[in-house]
Amino acid sequence: MNSRTLGVIGGGAVVLLIVLYSVFFTVQQTQIALVLQFGKTVRVIEEPGLQMKWPLIQNVVIYDRRILDYEPPAEEVIASDQKRLVVDTYARFKITNPLLFYQSVGTEIVADARLGSIISASLRRVVGNVELQAVISDQRANIMRQIRDEVNGQAKGFGIDVVDVRLRRADLPTENEQAIYERMKTERQREAAQYRGQGAQQAQQIRADADRQRVEILADAQKQAQILRGQGDSESIKTYATAYNQDPAFFSFYRSLQAYREALTGAGTTLVLNPDSEFFKYLEAGPAGATGAGPRR
Repeated sequence: MNSRTLGVIGGGAVVLLIVLYSVFFTVQQTQIALVLQFGKTVRVIEEPGLQMKWPLIQNVVIYDRRILDYEPPAEEVIASDQKRLVVDTYARFKITNPLLFYQSVGTEIVADARLGSIISASLRRVVGNVELQAVISDQRANIMRQIRDEVNGQAKGFGIDVVDVRLRRADLPTENEQAIYERMKTERQREAAQYRGQGAQQAQQIRADADRQRVEILADAQKQAQILRGQGDSESIKTYATAYNQDPAFFSFYRSLQAYREALTGAGTTLVLNPDSEFFKYLEAGPAGATGAGPRR
C-alpha cells in the first residue's frame, strides 16, 4: 500500500468524521434541544441521548433545562412614605417552553435583559405601595411573593417559569442613612414616651383602686370589730348580771377589792377621804357585814 492510498484513506476517514460530527449530536439530561431548518424549528428534543440531524441544512440550539439564576444590578426605589431604598434582588427561572423561548428572546442573554426590565418595573410598583417598615419587617415575604407572581405572569410569554424572586438586601442610601436613623430614633422615642404615659396612667388607676379597696376593707373590719365588741360587752354584762343576782353581797365585796387594788397600789399614792366613807366599809367588816374582820387601824 503506497503513500497515495494511505492519504486517500486518511482523507476519507477525516471526511467521514466530519460528516458524522455534523449528523450526530448528543443531548444531555440537563438540556433541551431545538432542531432548526432554515431558521424554522422542525423538532423539539427533550429526551437525553444521541440524536441525528441533516447536515448543512439543519442546525441545533441547546438550552439548559435546569433552574437558572439571574442577578440584576441593585437599584434605588422609593417606598410609599417617600423613603429611598437601595434594593438588591435576584431571580430564579426555568425554561419550560423552548420553542416559545427561541421565538421570543432567542438566547439567555436577551432573556436576562428582558427579565431584568420586568423585575425592575414590578419592584418599583410593589415597593412603591408599601412603607419602609413593611420592607424590613415580616411583611417582606408577602412583598416578594407579589413581585414573583407579577414577574412570572409576564415572563410566561417568553416560555419562562419564574420560580422565585428575592429581595436579598434593602439598604438606605448612604447620603440619607443618618437623617432616616434620626427620624426613626425620634419616632421610637415618641412611642416610648406615649407608652410610658399610658403605663403611668394605668399605675395611678391601679393605686387608686387599691387605696379604695384598702379603705373599704378597713372600714368593714372596723365595723365587724365594733359589732364583735358590742356582742362581747353584751355577753359580759349578762355574765356580770347573772353573777350579781346569784350573790349580790359577794359581788359587791369582789368589786370593792378590785377598786382597792387599783386605788391603793403604786408609790406615793395619797387619798384624802372621810374614815366613815362607804369606800372603806369592807376594811372594817367581812363580806356579809360580820365583825370578824376587827377594828380598822
